[in-house]
Amino acid sequence: MTTFLTNEALHQKTSQELTSLLYEACLTNLETAIIEINNKNFIEVNEKLKKAIDIIHRLGSGLNYEAGIIADQLDQVYNYIADKIIEANFTKDASIIEEVIKLVTMLMSSWNEAMKTKRDSLTQATKRKALAYESSSVYE
Repeated sequence: MTTFLTNEALHQKTSQELTSLLYEACLTNLETAIIEINNKNFIEVNEKLKKAIDIIHRLGSGLNYEAGIIADQLDQVYNYIADKIIEANFTKDASIIEEVIKLVTMLMSSWNEAMKTKRDSLTQATKRKALAYESSSVYE
């Protein structure tokens, strides 16, 4: 992760923000694994890829299947990513990790855009309520 978070700070995050942080941590581990492959430090590659796959499993276990077909589709994508990470760890192939990075980056971008859209919608709804309240108030 790009910033150090204390336990207290983590507890103040919403589940949506935690999901975003998990994507970021996964990408960081994958990028570091490529660097370590180039440095021929295969023990560190193994550690970083194990962390990345753990994060993917955590993302998968947090899916809300009541949300509809998107959860099933995300589950399939997460399973594919996990399989590719295992393959990359076995072969120490940076090109496989680069493919996974592209997928995780797309997921993270989509997630962050959805969070931004939701935040913007909530802000607009709050403004509408405030305007409705002000227009119905009687000023003396």
